[in-house]
Amino acid sequence: MMKLKSSSFSGSCVSFLLLQVMTSTSENWTVTIPTRHLVATVGGHAELSCQLSPPRSAEHMEVRWFRGDNSKLIHLYRDGHEVNGEAAPEYVNRTEFVKEAIREGKVTLRLRNISVSDAGSYQCSFKGSGINDVASMNLSIAALGLETQIHVQAPGTKGLMVDCNSGGWFPKPQMECRDSRGERLPHSSKSYSQDGARLFHVKMTLVLRNQSWGNMTCYIRNPLTGEEKRTNIILAGDLFYPDHIWMIFSVSLLFVILFLTIVLSCQCFTKGYNCCKKCGVIKGISLNVMLFPYDCHGCLRPSVIQLLTCLFWTAYYISGVPETSLYFRSFVSLVQ
Repeated sequence: MMKLKSSSFSGSCVSFLLLQVMTSTSENWTVTIPTRHLVATVGGHAELSCQLSPPRSAEHMEVRWFRGDNSKLIHLYRDGHEVNGEAAPEYVNRTEFVKEAIREGKVTLRLRNISVSDAGSYQCSFKGSGINDVASMNLSIAALGLETQIHVQAPGTKGLMVDCNSGGWFPKPQMECRDSRGERLPHSSKSYSQDGARLFHVKMTLVLRNQSWGNMTCYIRNPLTGEEKRTNIILAGDLFYPDHIWMIFSVSLLFVILFLTIVLSCQCFTKGYNCCKKCGVIKGISLNVMLFPYDCHGCLRPSVIQLLTCLFWTAYYISGVPETSLYFRSFVSLVQ
């Protein structure tokens, strides 16, 4: 009886030891990944790699990739074959299973035609032969947008307005402009928008009030990759109008005062050669072109509206419009 008890006890010990060895062996196999944070560009591809450690053949195991929330299956490999028809629709025909090193426990999933919606967490799992482990990785998406387009608008009372536009960026880009001395130029407004592909478009407006800015460079940078694009523009001094505006206004005002002095020195215009007898000019040939209409006696006493009309056409002439310039010259020659 003692021998039977001794043999049964030794058998139990052997079974327990075997179970412990199997358990410890299975717990030693883990899934590792070379890089936990990956960056891919829009339109390119990403390689999601994972492997068993220590190395072991995974040829007859189940290997799967799925999104971090376990909601979407991306690719499935089982017992030496790729299983089709189970992946989420948005990943169909976009994946490639690379298994050249599967006997060493290394596999890679190549994801093609990357879009912004592919950003997020991914998991790779191995299952079979006493192994059941998973590893996670994060995929970030970047897009390098277009060159910055610079539009210089006609100057106004506030200064020279410059618009900087660029699109096709992800994530949200950083934009700034600097002058020839490298100093940052303040912007009056900056706005962002996203298109259907979730790519960012940015517009920045600057109002320049000093013609000493000279060269101006606009920088736009991707905060994820650090890549940037720059566009340089030379702002000529003639673009800054404040001095020219005052000069043109002064000359225009001088011409208007001179013209109104001539008009008001006569009490009326007649159908004669130029002015009334009171101006010392004898009536003569009737004028074909006159700025003001006549009254019933062939004379006109200018009203406020007519004087404002005179002001408008005089300013229009000063602006250099060819047709009005010719008209004004013909009229002034008649007045003289």
